[in-house]
Amino acid sequence: MYTAVKGTYENGVLTLEETPPTVEKSEVVVLFMNEEKPIAPEKKVKGVRIGSLAQKGYQIPDDFNAPLDDLKDYM
Repeated sequence: MYTAVKGTYENGVLTLEETPPTVEKSEVVVLFMNEEKPIAPEKKVKGVRIGSLAQKGYQIPDDFNAPLDDLKDYM
């Protein structure tokens, strides 16, 4: 069975923050963790990114900005 115990290694001295389980003798593995801050994930933006569909066969029709016939009465 493995048990994790948190601690700090500084200037050649290992200081445990928790009391390890009471055993007479045991093998240990010491893992040194980097103190680097984790990289924050990119913020997700809702919607479609400009140009993201360009290589996927989607195109905007040439008359996209032309007035709609259904709205002639309102113009």
